[in-house]
Amino acid sequence: MIRKKISLSIYEMTVVAMMIAIIVILGAVPGIPVGVIPVPIVLQNMGIIIAGELLGPRLGTFAVWLFLFLVVLGLPLLSGGRGGMVTILGPTGGYIFAWLFVPLLIGFSLKLSWHYGMTQGITEFLIVWLWGVIFVEGIGAIWLANQLHTTLISALASNVLFVFGDTIKALIAVSITRRLRHIKVFC
Repeated sequence: MIRKKISLSIYEMTVVAMMIAIIVILGAVPGIPVGVIPVPIVLQNMGIIIAGELLGPRLGTFAVWLFLFLVVLGLPLLSGGRGGMVTILGPTGGYIFAWLFVPLLIGFSLKLSWHYGMTQGITEFLIVWLWGVIFVEGIGAIWLANQLHTTLISALASNVLFVFGDTIKALIAVSITRRLRHIKVFC
């Protein structure tokens, strides 16, 4: 059996570490409780989106996976100083689980759109909005409905509160990322 050796260059390790640091810093901002459901409004999901946009599918996913691995180990890196398996398996678990796939989906979708010459900001925003907002809210609602023993419709309805704010975060993420890409900070 032939195994492919997985290795990262020093540059790749550095950008992954920087992205994890950005996600951790965004988590230092305490979550805002909504009151309707036990899921706060956080800035950390903007870092997850940026990981997919800047680092692409491979490194972005690795950065988010490593960040979440540290959370599972118990480090209080999530918004509000939360961490551990209790947090992952609680009401916010579906949103956090969806984060694992966001950089992969955003990264591949962006590569595909660039391959076909679609490099406009609106295209990038729509990709980010689809995978970073709608996908995460959908997976989160499925998990939340299960956790709260409620219907999927009521869980989806409660997530409407988050879509507006997450759309603004997606716009900010695209704006930041396009500027960073232009000055070639991470690329």
